[in-house]
Amino acid sequence: AVPRAVRASGSRGVACAAGERAEDASDERAAKFEFRKILGYLCEPPQGTTTATEAQMKAYFRQMLTMRRMEIAADVLYKAQFIRGFCHLYDGQEAVMVGLEAALSFDDCLITSYRNHCQQLTRGSTPKEVLAELTGRAGGCTKGKGGSMHMYKSENHYYGGQGIVGAQTPLGAGLAFALKYRGAPNVAVTMFGDGAANQGQLAESINMASLWKLPCIFLCENNRYGMGTSTTRASGSGDDFYQRGSFIAGIKIDGMDVLSVREGMKFAKQYALEHGPIYVEVDTYRYHGHSMSDPGVSYRSRTEISDIRGSRDPIDRVKGAIIEQGWATVEEMKAVEKEVKKEVDAAVQFAKTAPEPDPKETFTQVFTEPTIVRGTNSFNGYVPS
Repeated sequence: AVPRAVRASGSRGVACAAGERAEDASDERAAKFEFRKILGYLCEPPQGTTTATEAQMKAYFRQMLTMRRMEIAADVLYKAQFIRGFCHLYDGQEAVMVGLEAALSFDDCLITSYRNHCQQLTRGSTPKEVLAELTGRAGGCTKGKGGSMHMYKSENHYYGGQGIVGAQTPLGAGLAFALKYRGAPNVAVTMFGDGAANQGQLAESINMASLWKLPCIFLCENNRYGMGTSTTRASGSGDDFYQRGSFIAGIKIDGMDVLSVREGMKFAKQYALEHGPIYVEVDTYRYHGHSMSDPGVSYRSRTEISDIRGSRDPIDRVKGAIIEQGWATVEEMKAVEKEVKKEVDAAVQFAKTAPEPDPKETFTQVFTEPTIVRGTNSFNGYVPS
């Protein structure tokens, strides 16, 4: 299932993989690739082909591979009890975030659910910072105090993961309201899963966003299962979530194809800026269970998982396209894989050995101004110096 190249050509392009903003890529080798049809509701999304440069495709590959390696490392750390509590992994869904970030900038707002490790990565953090956060270390991206579900990077307009199912959807609409109020030429993306798609607060948020023509992209990551329940058993509309907005436009994208996601999100951003909210459904798949407490094979078969891996894996698609274009050999791609493994292995070691937060950190960043926080006893609260 390698994206089929239409023709190779020399052209100007921009390397916009996650973590890399627009850079001059003139004189880069490029090719046109076909992507799976994007379905549209009350709008006409782009179809056919898109151009990608050698630098872009290699950046997409490295970024997705880093995500995959990092999430597998988190799995191992969890089973070794270095990570405690809830932990929801993203492996299989990497093309969604890499394609999304390739279409947006850090000036666009992003908010999501508890499955948020890779969003933190694409918004500028490192595997070391993400894994250290998971193990509760002071070097983590939120100083070891947020854990798996509460990562955050406001300087890059990433407003974190939310532990309550669907709670981020009205907040995303609020971010879009702020952007419109300030006259900013940007959008807010509020991500949620198919399990949250049936919630009333999402419908209310869509209604308000429609009334005020807010530049909001309601992005449903349809990975086929809400916890252990298939969408065919939980959704009255089947898998056509992109039509759920009813009175707002919607599109459905192949979420396992980074180029399809990129082109769909480019369209969604422009549409939202010109017309208001749009519902985007990405058809994707998670390889792990809902969380680390879910083996993921009691409600689906191992054959189903292996079939998706074999036919739609987003990393294999890009790797195959790079090799097919002659932009790298199999050996050169293996060398990249070794580099990524080395980076993630170093991050794992840091996450295991870095110091834990000072106990005094328990009471910091609770209020915007230094405030006395009462403890359970007179001696264990916090009095600012």
